[in-house]
Amino acid sequence: MTDPPGRVIVDKKKKGASKKDGQFIIRISKEERAAFVELCEELDTSAAREIRHFIRRFIARHRQTEEGASDPGASSSSPSGL
Repeated sequence: MTDPPGRVIVDKKKKGASKKDGQFIIRISKEERAAFVELCEELDTSAAREIRHFIRRFIARHRQTEEGASDPGASSSSPSGL
């Protein structure tokens, strides 16, 4: 099934539901993008895979921080050191 101009429509029921249904659009310099993509290729990975991996680690790290901060026995540190 195609949708003009040349877009292919995939029936998710046939393919199976995908967990990857969100999208980010970011603005970076062409040089940074090229260097990142080139390095990913050298490491036999994809840019998208590495960004997803970063996001998962970032979420996990900050969830742990939030859980520690909500613990009444946890010590809090303020930027001012007070």
